[in-house]
Amino acid sequence: MKSGDEDLARYKENIQNEIDGAFQYRVLAELESQGQLAELYERLAVTEERHASFWEDRLRAAGRPVPPRIPSRRARILAWSARRLGPGVLRSTLAREEQAGQYMYDDQPETDGTTMRADERSHARVLRTITGSGGVEGGALARLEGRHRTIGGNALRAAVLGANDGLVSNLALVMGVAGADISNQAVLIAGFAGLLAGASSMAIGEWLSVQSSRELYQRQIDIEAREIEEVPEEEEEELALIYQAKGLPEAQARQLAARVMADHDTALDTLAREELGIDPDELGGSPWEAATASFFLFAFGAITPVLPFLFTTGATAVITSLSLTSFALFGTGAAITLVTGRGLWRSGLRQVVLGLAAAALTYGIGTLLGVATGG
Repeated sequence: MKSGDEDLARYKENIQNEIDGAFQYRVLAELESQGQLAELYERLAVTEERHASFWEDRLRAAGRPVPPRIPSRRARILAWSARRLGPGVLRSTLAREEQAGQYMYDDQPETDGTTMRADERSHARVLRTITGSGGVEGGALARLEGRHRTIGGNALRAAVLGANDGLVSNLALVMGVAGADISNQAVLIAGFAGLLAGASSMAIGEWLSVQSSRELYQRQIDIEAREIEEVPEEEEEELALIYQAKGLPEAQARQLAARVMADHDTALDTLAREELGIDPDELGGSPWEAATASFFLFAFGAITPVLPFLFTTGATAVITSLSLTSFALFGTGAAITLVTGRGLWRSGLRQVVLGLAAAALTYGIGTLLGVATGG
């Protein structure tokens, strides 16, 4: 059990945090050129001040004096920076702090039965929306829906990197064995073993990653569903804040939020997408599809350095393997430029150089080991 002195110190810390938050939100409101966002910052500041009053009341109840509401030195420095360098400095800092502190009241028993815990999570989500979009002009829901995440670029990137992992790792393995001057059969065994081991590892890792994400997303959606049942007014207010953060006027944001909240299923679907950034229909995709794709993408890359050893031996097989893999590496480097927008030749050649450097290193180590063991 915490002592009374520790509780009082916690109250004072909470008060200072809320005072700093209110001060910084008002600075953002002062610097914000978009009227709707400026209004939103003012409302967030009011909420922070209400929280400060809550903790000040706790101090008074304990018979202790309430300190004056003076922002900390750090908050004043951030405000000074924002006024000279632009509000982005302060906005991004506040977003990180709200994200880190969104559960700060969950283990403080005094906040039981209040909206303070929900308020903190709401502030984190709203700031995340604002910093992600920078504010959006206009009032059409269709434009708001355009904020949803796209996966095309990520899928292409994952595919290219999966194939590239297979290319580089198995080329290095095959060259290491070939450098030791071991038989062609040993090279093939090592190459196919590396292919199966690497592809299986990639598939298992991808399955676990996607499945864990799905379970986390489902838990978040379950929590959201419970909050809709227990505190619908707070959820409606939060949704209205998010729509305001995206540029809708307050009246229109509240009207839209009320219409969404009128139907439980629509409300859950919308809040999952708008608050959590989760598509309830997908939940991040199928773990089995992800695992299968990872297995075959890695295998596709890993088979390339091995193929020449099926038909040739010795130096011819090594040179052919290096040449064939170089073309494939250039292809993966060039393909990723569809996502990065960088120069095709530069990215392709960089991939070739890195892959061949890894192959040269393992070939050299294999050669040294071959000489040492061959005596």
